[in-house]
Amino acid sequence: MKGDTLLRVGLTGGLASGKSFVGDTLVELGCHLLKADEVGHHLLLPGGRAVDAVVREFGPEVQDAQGGILRPALAALVFGKPDRLQVLNQIVHPLVFEEEERFLDDLVARDPKAIAVVEAAILIESGNYRNFDKIVVAWCPREMQIERAVHRGLSREAAEARIAHQLPLEEKLSYADAVVDTSGSKEETYERVIDLHRQLLAWVAAPPDGCNTR
Repeated sequence: MKGDTLLRVGLTGGLASGKSFVGDTLVELGCHLLKADEVGHHLLLPGGRAVDAVVREFGPEVQDAQGGILRPALAALVFGKPDRLQVLNQIVHPLVFEEEERFLDDLVARDPKAIAVVEAAILIESGNYRNFDKIVVAWCPREMQIERAVHRGLSREAAEARIAHQLPLEEKLSYADAVVDTSGSKEETYERVIDLHRQLLAWVAAPPDGCNTR
């Protein structure tokens, strides 16, 4: 912790694993939520803080007529290319982390006993999980991830490729202080998030000694 009782919770999962549903439900229950992936998207919009650096590194063909970044074009340049993806992450991640710190600092000032949740797809891969008191993983079977992604409009091949390039959910579980199984109905998952919220409240009542250092 950082001299306050704010509970800093990192929420993660994989493609179509249900983490956004978990995060949105926690907001309904009174938590404060920042979606790191949305922050990253805003950094690539016209006037976004990452635009100039991305254009310098990846070329003018990734910029649209309005001055933002064409995310599909950028994705095509980094997908399956770890070195190029690392370069992009070195541009975007520090800016996202700055926004997360701003979000947390603001909460400390306004509501120091709050539960702050940062939802991020690559929370563990980026190493940022170390900055949180507790890690929550939204989990469902791989085949269900694929089915949900296809239902959202991806081809099965694209869904499988994306999942293959992510840290496996089973491995993410080893970092988790709590797991939400999202494989049931929305009503069942909602009840599981209520149980999670009770657990978070218990952690607030008995603050951890320090941040997650695994």
